[in-house]
Amino acid sequence: MLQRLLPSLLAPTVEVHAHCDLPCGVYDPAQARIEAQSVKAIAEKMADNDDPAFQARAIVIKEQRSELVKHHVWVLWTDYFKPPHFEKYPQLHELVNKATKLAGGGGGTKSSSDVETADELLATVDEIAEIFWETKKG
Repeated sequence: MLQRLLPSLLAPTVEVHAHCDLPCGVYDPAQARIEAQSVKAIAEKMADNDDPAFQARAIVIKEQRSELVKHHVWVLWTDYFKPPHFEKYPQLHELVNKATKLAGGGGGTKSSSDVETADELLATVDEIAEIFWETKKG
């Protein structure tokens, strides 16, 4: 009886998801930038290689990296940036929205292998990074 009861007593009652278990205060847009660079490099390689097996593998990896760009941008937006940042940089909401759309489906890098879209994603992530580093100065 104890063998059946013990696991239910020790099982978590609430499941939560977070960037980390303890707010670490360590944020860096470099993570989003590295993933965006990967997306661009994959799009460039896809344009130069017609092998169906390569294309299939590249699509999977590109979609994963695109999703990671979105994740890292969202972490900055939801966990790092605060109301004073949004007041000082009113374009920040639009930049985050643009970056997540560019990394997503429906014409973004997750559903497209267009190098120009990947370039635009990388440039948008860089704009967010520039604001991030400005907030760290003051």
